[in-house]
Amino acid sequence: MAMSTDRLLVQCLVATMLLVAAVEATDGPIVCNIALNRLEECRPAVTGKRPPPPTEECCRLINRADLTCLCEFKSALPALKIEPSRAFALPKKCKSNHPVPPQCKGKFLKETDS
Repeated sequence: MAMSTDRLLVQCLVATMLLVAAVEATDGPIVCNIALNRLEECRPAVTGKRPPPPTEECCRLINRADLTCLCEFKSALPALKIEPSRAFALPKKCKSNHPVPPQCKGKFLKETDS
């Protein structure tokens, strides 16, 4: 029961941050070194059956992101229609110097995806 309550709390937190980002001017709130209203740059690369490669702008965001911080939100990603394994595969696709932290792996990423 506590796990589902925690998951709901995280999903509500992320939804609230996204709502605030939509209302804010300019870059809006920043979470994990990413302006929340700029996350849409990466949405095509992490959704759908055959997502395209990430854009240059998406990769710039990923290269600035605090991946350890983003891991805290991994359970909320499906609620945003984002496939976690695709989201945490972006650093490799973007040739980022920041490796995916071990806590982001496991059920979300196979070792070969990291």
